[in-house]
Amino acid sequence: MLIEGVFAVPVASGFTTADEVDRAGVRIGVKRGSACDLFLSRTLRHATAVRGDEGVDVFRAEGLEVAAGFGQPMAEYVARHPGVRLAEGAFMQIRQAVGTTVNRLPESVAFLREVVEELKADGFVARALSRAGQAPTLVAPPA
Repeated sequence: MLIEGVFAVPVASGFTTADEVDRAGVRIGVKRGSACDLFLSRTLRHATAVRGDEGVDVFRAEGLEVAAGFGQPMAEYVARHPGVRLAEGAFMQIRQAVGTTVNRLPESVAFLREVVEELKADGFVARALSRAGQAPTLVAPPA
């Protein structure tokens, strides 16, 4: 499964893609201490992260240029707020993983890789995501 970090911007914003956001003078609302905050703290070169209890709340309250968050909650936010849209693309991806003990590592890794790929290919992961109220598009592409 992939969890993507995306940007929301005002409809009238000149930003069309996530890659365009890191510019001088751009302020990005982000949830303090979140994975998005940690990623942006390491990668932003020109824009400034403005931290709050919720990224969209500080974005709205302070009239920021951009809000950062995870894909599905941000899509839901945009759907409820007609003056806001998503910039195309993701600024980060978090790949979910499966762990194992180290005592049988090569065999365990091979087995887990095979099982996970099979579960993705036969639609099990997409159906599980749907049952959990998540978008089936979050399924990671084949390895």
